[in-house]
Amino acid sequence: MSRFFFNDRKQLVNDAIEGLVISAPHGNLVRLDIDPAIRIVARADWDKSRVAVISGGGSGHEPAHAGFVGKGMLTAAVCGDVFASPSVDAVLNAIVAVTGDRGCLLIVKNYTGDRLNFGLAAEKAKRYGLKVEMVIVADDIALPDNKQPRGIAGTALVHKIAGYAAEHGKSLSEVRDIARQACDSVYSLGLAMETCNLPGSDSEEEGRIQRGKVELGLGIHGEPGASVVDTHNSKALIETLVQPLKVAVGDDRVAVLINNLGGVSALEMALLTKELAHSALKDQIAYLIGPAPLVSSLDMKGFSLSLLRLNDVFEQAICAEVQTVGWQKPVPFAPMKTQPHSAVYTGLESEPSENPQVRALVSSAAQTLIGLENRLNALDAKVGDGDTGSTFAEGAREIVRLLESNALPLNNTAQLLQLVGERLATVMGGSSGVLMSIFFTAAGQAVHNGIALSDALLLGLKQMKHYGGADLGDRTLIDALQPALEALRDSGLDAAVAAAKNGAASTATMQKAGAGRSSYVNRENLDGVSDPGAVAIAEVFTAIA
Repeated sequence: MSRFFFNDRKQLVNDAIEGLVISAPHGNLVRLDIDPAIRIVARADWDKSRVAVISGGGSGHEPAHAGFVGKGMLTAAVCGDVFASPSVDAVLNAIVAVTGDRGCLLIVKNYTGDRLNFGLAAEKAKRYGLKVEMVIVADDIALPDNKQPRGIAGTALVHKIAGYAAEHGKSLSEVRDIARQACDSVYSLGLAMETCNLPGSDSEEEGRIQRGKVELGLGIHGEPGASVVDTHNSKALIETLVQPLKVAVGDDRVAVLINNLGGVSALEMALLTKELAHSALKDQIAYLIGPAPLVSSLDMKGFSLSLLRLNDVFEQAICAEVQTVGWQKPVPFAPMKTQPHSAVYTGLESEPSENPQVRALVSSAAQTLIGLENRLNALDAKVGDGDTGSTFAEGAREIVRLLESNALPLNNTAQLLQLVGERLATVMGGSSGVLMSIFFTAAGQAVHNGIALSDALLLGLKQMKHYGGADLGDRTLIDALQPALEALRDSGLDAAVAAAKNGAASTATMQKAGAGRSSYVNRENLDGVSDPGAVAIAEVFTAIA
C-alpha cells in the first residue's frame, strides 16, 4: 500500500513538473518540449547572454533542483526519475538548449550516475563547439575518511553562489572558480529517525531504524547511516551534528542551512532551530537559511545542517534576490527578540456582600444542579458522551463553595453575574463551561452598563449563541433558556417556568440536533430523549420559582 498521492507511477515526475511550472509565482519557468523522457525545466526569460548554470539529478529531492531555476540561480535543471540520474541525452539537450557563447557550468552532486551522465554529456556538448565546465559537490562529512563524500543539501548553496556570479556577468572560468570555492567551503551532516519510502513500492522498510534511535549521516536516497544515535532529544541531536561541523569550520563566520528532509513537521523544525540558536555555533552564525525543505528525500523523517564558511563574495551571493520557487531568503541571525509587557489581568475585582433573597435563589439553583447530576448524565449517555450532569454539578459545587465562604457579591448583580461567569469557565471545563461563562459574563457587563436584568440575560444569551453557533431548534439548552428568558422579560417568573418546561419537552421530539455532540447521533437514538442541558434549565427555573 503506497504512502503517496499519485495517479500513474510512470507519470509521477512529469506530473510533478507540470504542477511546479504552473504554480511558479514569477511565471518564469518552462518545460522544454523535446521528448517525454527528457525532463528539462528552464528559465523562460533566458537569452544566452550570460554563462548558463545547469544542475539536476534524481527527482524526490524537491525543491531541488527544478525549484532553484530562475533569475539569480539556475538556468535549467534536468530531472531524472525518482532517485535516478537523468540520461546523458537529457543532460546534453539541456546544455545545447540554454548555452550560448559564454559557456555553461554543470553543478553535480557526488554520485556515480550523476558524475558519469553529466560528464559524458559535457564531453559531447564540446563537439558542438560549446564551452562546458563541471563542478562536483561533496559536502557530506558523515564519513571523514571517505575519499568520495556525497553531495547533499549544501548543493543548494553552491547553486546560489554560482547563479549569483553568472547573473552578474562573470566569465565561465570565474563562475567555475567561485563554485569550486563554494564546494570547498560547505559542510553538511544529517540524521533521520525514519528512512524514506519509494512511491508505488510495496517493499517499504518498516522498522529499519529502531524506535527511539536515529541514524546519523544516512544518504538522501535512504542509504544506511554512518552510525546510530540512541536518543530523540532535540538538544542532544543538534549537539551531535554541531560538534563535527564546528571542527570543520573552526571559528569562522557561517551561514547555516537548516534542511528538512521531507517528513519533519514545521513545529519540530522550529524547535530544532531554537536548539541550534543556543548551540556551540551560536556566536559564529551570521545567517539562517530555513528551516525548510531545500534538498529533501521524499518523506524521510529527518533533517540536516549545512554550514557555509563566509567571505564577502559568498555573503553578497547568498543574500542577493532571486526569482525561484524553492530558495529561502537568508535571515540575519540574532537571539529571539522580546518586549516587556504587563500581563492582562483577567481576574474580577468584586466585593463580597450579603442579600438573603439572592442567596436563597443562588443556593436553590446550585443545589438543584448538584441533585440532577446522575439524571442528566443518564440522559446525556443516550445522546452524547454522558457527562452533562457532572459538568453542571461541578460548576454548581464551586458556586456553593463560594456561597458558604461568603465570597460572593450577592448585593451587586453585575459583579455576581461576572464572578459566576469567571468561575464557571475555570471549573466546568469543556465547551459547556465556556458557553455558560460567556452567558453570565456578557449579562453581567450589560447590567453594569445599566441594562435591566431580564434584558441583560437575553443579551448574554445572544452572545452565547453568537460564539457557540447554536440557535433555537438545534436541540440544546437554548430551546429551554430562550423561551424562558423571553417569558421572564414579558410576563414574569411563573411564565418563565412554564416556557422552560415546554422548551425542554420539545427537544424530545426533535429528530436532528444542530449543534453539540448530539449532532453526531442518528435520529433513532434521539427520538423521545430530552436534551439534558434543556432539562437542567427547566429544573433550575422550577426550583427558583
